[in-house]
Amino acid sequence: MTIRRLLRLLKLAIVSIVIAVIVAVAYDFFTDESRTYNYDGDGSTFGWLRKQDYSQAVKWFRKSAEQGNARAQFNLGRMYINGKGVAQDYNEAVKWYRKAAEQGDAVAQFNLGEMFYDGSYVAKDYNEAVKWYTKAAEQGNVSAQYNLGWMYINGDGIAQDYKEAAKWYKKVAEHFDAPACHNLAIIYYDGEYVTQDCSGKVKWYRKAAEQGNAGAQFVLGQFYAKGNGVPQDYVEAYKWTNLAAEQDNLIAVRYRDELNGKMTAQQIAEAQKLAKEFKPYNAK
Repeated sequence: MTIRRLLRLLKLAIVSIVIAVIVAVAYDFFTDESRTYNYDGDGSTFGWLRKQDYSQAVKWFRKSAEQGNARAQFNLGRMYINGKGVAQDYNEAVKWYRKAAEQGDAVAQFNLGEMFYDGSYVAKDYNEAVKWYTKAAEQGNVSAQYNLGWMYINGDGIAQDYKEAAKWYKKVAEHFDAPACHNLAIIYYDGEYVTQDCSGKVKWYRKAAEQGNAGAQFVLGQFYAKGNGVPQDYVEAYKWTNLAAEQDNLIAVRYRDELNGKMTAQQIAEAQKLAKEFKPYNAK
């Protein structure tokens, strides 16, 4: 490797470090309410002297953003959206969000998708919303994956496609997201747009139910009561139906009363004990 190439690589490394430091300094000004920075006097170093300073955050975000740092561009957009440290300016916010999104920042891509979907700060455009949701979703942004699934179900900005919706809901559901599990279970349950799969529908209803989703708990209770996709088990049926009933699901209340007539006192007591011991996955 030539000396010239080594010097070039060293220069690139130094530039990267400087940009990273600028973003870190800006982020501390933006987030830290107890320890932020001020000049020591000669302007060469920073000390732990001053509280949260949005104008300083904007200054340093801008320096880094203008050098092409995507995270700084996104944060500068946030400052313009919220009018912190700078006059509120939605056009500037969208401009910086777009710059970050075009560089592949998934959070910026998701936020652009939200803007175009809602018509917030830009003209509503479902096609653009799908475009940015897709880019973010492909990078694993869970919120974008969920919203993209919803757009495929409704045919907003894209041809209605339940198989694609199921694909994206499944990705979200794997993160134990109750609404996504429930929506995916409904798609499998209907079997109209994807191959009906008893084990699949039970799996996703269970995941949603285990996170406390009352609708999924009620349906899972019905599965156990009827032996639909699972062995018939009145104790499990009562447990899940009771959990849904405790969340004021009126249909579950009525169905639980019907189960009472099919069970022994011992079975009911066991089911009530299981319901009492139940803790949803997302419980703190």
